[in-house]
Amino acid sequence: MVKRWLAVCLMLMVAMPGVSVLAEDEPELGALFDGIRERYGSLSGLTMPYTREVVTRSMSMLGTKGGGDTASGRIFFKAPHFLRMEQASPRVELLVTDGGTIWWYVPDERVVHRHSADRFGQELRLLNDIFQGLLTVEERFAVSYGGTEGGYEQIVLRPDPPWEEIDHVLISVSPDYRIRKVAIHNMLGSVTTFTLDEPEPKTSFPEGFFRFTPPEGVRTVENGDQ
Repeated sequence: MVKRWLAVCLMLMVAMPGVSVLAEDEPELGALFDGIRERYGSLSGLTMPYTREVVTRSMSMLGTKGGGDTASGRIFFKAPHFLRMEQASPRVELLVTDGGTIWWYVPDERVVHRHSADRFGQELRLLNDIFQGLLTVEERFAVSYGGTEGGYEQIVLRPDPPWEEIDHVLISVSPDYRIRKVAIHNMLGSVTTFTLDEPEPKTSFPEGFFRFTPPEGVRTVENGDQ
């Protein structure tokens, strides 16, 4: 369950040398990566609101728009591997990691799932890459230019070697080089899209902000070696 949650949270941007791209894509990608690098590459931390929508293959085939699995909340990130996602609706949930352990807390169920981050290395590294400017994507993805749609230029990331669940990730970039959407396309045809609001630079966080201590009465479920 947490692996799926992390995968759809992908949103959910700097190293051009060595990126695997088609030759005709290089000028467009070069300009995109340069702009993204300038905007995001020096940030040590950030926070931003997000909305998430999941459209299944059957919904897509029926032409359904809206009314799917939607959620919203706020993301906090501190380089190199600290992440906190506070979901506010449709119900409160919290996912937080210090890079070594992942906690997924569901207050309504009075339970927290505790995982080793090593089990989700691919997903966490991609999240870190996104919030640091696609830092090392060339090491794990074939990168190509996806053209323009809705006023956004698009970058396509295809896992190389392939991932079990994810077919590709589509990143939409505004004309001022802000990452606005991250769409995760899975092997079954479902698409999870994160729409990211304006990022706010943040240089400091409270002590223990990226760790979790279960409140009294909350059950801890261990999932994997710690």
